Amino acid sequence: MRGSTHAKWAALATAVVLAATACGGGDDSGGGGADGIVTSSWGDPQNPLEPANTNEVQGGKVLSMIFRGLKQYDPKTGEAKDMLAEKIETTDSTNFTITVKDGWTFSNGEAVTAESFVDAWNYGAHLKNNQKNAYFFGQIEGYDQVHPATGEPTAETMSGLKVTGPQTFTVKLTQKFSTWPITLGYAAFSPLPKAFFDDHAAWLSKPVGNGPYTVDSYTKGSEMALKRWDGYPGTDKAQNGGITLKVYTDNNTAYTDLTAGNLDLVDDIPAAQLKNVSADLGDRYINVPAGIIQTLAFPFYDPAWNKPGQEKLRQGISMAIDRNQITETIFQKTRTPAVDWTSPVLGEEGGFKDICGDFCKYDAAEAKKLVAEGGGIPGGTMKISYNADTGSHKEWVDAVCNSINRALGNDNACVGNPIGTFADYRNQVTTQKLKGPFRAGWQMDYPLIQNFLQPLYYTNASSNDGKYTDPEFDKLVDQANAESDIAKAVGLFQQAEGVLRDDMGAVPLWYQNGSAGYSERVSSVTLNPFSVPVYDQIKVN
Repeated sequence: MRGSTHAKWAALATAVVLAATACGGGDDSGGGGADGIVTSSWGDPQNPLEPANTNEVQGGKVLSMIFRGLKQYDPKTGEAKDMLAEKIETTDSTNFTITVKDGWTFSNGEAVTAESFVDAWNYGAHLKNNQKNAYFFGQIEGYDQVHPATGEPTAETMSGLKVTGPQTFTVKLTQKFSTWPITLGYAAFSPLPKAFFDDHAAWLSKPVGNGPYTVDSYTKGSEMALKRWDGYPGTDKAQNGGITLKVYTDNNTAYTDLTAGNLDLVDDIPAAQLKNVSADLGDRYINVPAGIIQTLAFPFYDPAWNKPGQEKLRQGISMAIDRNQITETIFQKTRTPAVDWTSPVLGEEGGFKDICGDFCKYDAAEAKKLVAEGGGIPGGTMKISYNADTGSHKEWVDAVCNSINRALGNDNACVGNPIGTFADYRNQVTTQKLKGPFRAGWQMDYPLIQNFLQPLYYTNASSNDGKYTDPEFDKLVDQANAESDIAKAVGLFQQAEGVLRDDMGAVPLWYQNGSAGYSERVSSVTLNPFSVPVYDQIKVN
């Protein structure tokens, strides 16, 4: 999930303050048992809930409840397991034949067919539909005709998609991508009913999907009510009567409502409450690793930051950051110092490994030496840019700068550069206006090492905001994608990570944990590896 969307955990969470009198869960709680309604904190989605147009977490929470795709990521392990896919076959990692399980329907009674997927993917990819996740279809042959980099589309559908039967279709990619099937659990690849195309406006006002819940009502700025769909054919049926998502613009208010018994679930514990949460909630506080990493990106588009030998400067900056101290004091151990550019949730088999080595360990003397050998900080002072409108970014940026300044023996080596709003910040990032390192982050779209590397550091990749480029890195990524042996593919990706380390294309800071708290009224509350509540498994006591 591109860096901009990661920040939307807080930055784009909400639009309107929910009146205090409406915050409680009392009247619509639905009692207890299997029909009880769970109330949870939430924020208005940035966009309408089209699967290919939702790339921020608030909308993603809803999609996780109302849609099921070909694959589903295991809520405990993150493993991609077949959901609507009967089988996905290939002999060359380029051409795939997909068989969709029979018997699945959308909640309006329409059958889910091969056409449901092909039509949805073609819609998501087409330039005229302006879908934010269009680039996820970029590996499919014909994407460049429906979504050209410049000019108008020359085709309505991608040539690489063919419906071959009621429940079968074929996909042709532009290059080998052995782990491509694993990506198909991402929401952008969800099927869509004919109703989506027949009356688009009506569908947007009340989305129809094929997941365990249906949208009952939505009042922007207030709440969305989702009800259990009793006709859901999947094995992961909802264990409650529904989920009412209540809009908050301040997660401190949500936390107060939780502790007062007026809300069942808060899935983003505010930083100001981390020192109190264990005492307040006891074992109803969740703090678990998630597929999220925070980094410092560099403006390689700026000649001042892209000179030969400056890899030593970047390595020195990394070694000047005391990650242990910052994660303990600022984040109360809800972050873990990074040792690579991926996430611990991948596990060793998935590619998580200490690749960064000494470059991610605090060493003031070595940091000072490397910065000097790398030509010193351009202009004498570097400014770390971040959005100032939400979150605790100021605290950790100030702490990072204090650590760098202390290591380098220079109080002016590093300063924070707050930019008013998230929108302003992202505009400056995407238009290459920033003149120094800037806050970046990544929430995985799917549990693959490829997803932590290619979108961010491959030349001209969709989320390569710093414009990093290295031909050896690109070559290794291409080789990894083409490798049919998963273990060998992971090894090649790790070699690419080694190139990234030697360049210090971005400074890994820390892995972000998922945090949540819940009331005594509910049980079986967990977060999946994406840090999203597993809503369908929550039980009302």
